[in-house]
Amino acid sequence: MGKVTRKRYSGEFKSRVALEAIRGEQTLSEMASKHGVHQTMIAQWKRQTIEGMAASFSGKAVAEPATSAAEVEKLHAKNGQLLVERDFLRDASVRLGVTRGGK
Repeated sequence: MGKVTRKRYSGEFKSRVALEAIRGEQTLSEMASKHGVHQTMIAQWKRQTIEGMAASFSGKAVAEPATSAAEVEKLHAKNGQLLVERDFLRDASVRLGVTRGGK
């Protein structure tokens, strides 16, 4: 059997379908067959859109936490350190005969 991949929909498509669902001119099943999307996905997009609209009018801006350059540099350094440690332990375990093979 082949690899199954999920279909990804653009934000523009999702918002267009969600607004159609909010208008209520068609049933969910009619919209699902029209757009080729399952009914539960349309209902979920509709719910997310309504919740998002409520948040936009609440006056509380949801800001993404800003990541500083120093924090990014620190994470890159930690990543490098962990890679070196992993390679060292893998090589040591091969030399001791705990595991077979290299990479």
